[in-house]
Amino acid sequence: MKMRVNQIKLNGLTFQYREAGEASAPVIVALHALGMSAESWDEVAAALGKEYRFLALDQRGHGGSERAGTYTFELMCDDLLQFVNALKLERFTLMGHSMGGTVSYLFSETFPSRVKRLIVEDTPPPFTGEKFEIPSKPPGSLPFDWEVVPSILQQLNNPNPKWWGSLTEIIAPTLIIGGGSSHIPQDKLQEVSKRIPDCKLVTIEGAGHEVHTENLSAFLTAVKDFLDS
Repeated sequence: MKMRVNQIKLNGLTFQYREAGEASAPVIVALHALGMSAESWDEVAAALGKEYRFLALDQRGHGGSERAGTYTFELMCDDLLQFVNALKLERFTLMGHSMGGTVSYLFSETFPSRVKRLIVEDTPPPFTGEKFEIPSKPPGSLPFDWEVVPSILQQLNNPNPKWWGSLTEIIAPTLIIGGGSSHIPQDKLQEVSKRIPDCKLVTIEGAGHEVHTENLSAFLTAVKDFLDS
């Protein structure tokens, strides 16, 4: 299935997004991980685009979207709000991986009535006790703005406790997909699944953090079973 690539102005910045499926089909909006782009969803979009309108957004500073210079989970959450409002999407399924998963939790807590279903791949919201070294910028050009890295790591090191506390506000049926042998503590995914009122946790052992890349078929099976339930 061929992906259509579009551009849109949000918050005064130019954003790029990729689209598959019919415009009249139920909508899935997908958010990628740190340092990745909407293109990382192409294989998922090819499968789900047969039944859904699949929209994958390059988040600020990534892929074909503008290098904004300022990066926080809150700003990315607002970009998502502007995106779905601009496309007149009242309710939709939201899917997020890693950084995109954190944005998805935050959006679902803040605008619970907008999210029909929530799918998060191998991430909990940031939690206290995590400490990340802030690396120096590698040489050469990058496919994303390096400024995203220190900004996001600082938020992971000093998380807003409200993000964890407000998981109980998420009303959408939720699926969390864990990768088993991932650097993400899988017990934290278990904790999240107990806090969200209607939540199912599926662990795909051996997939690691990049579940939809390492085991696409198991990822799609879990997602389709959830969407059809």
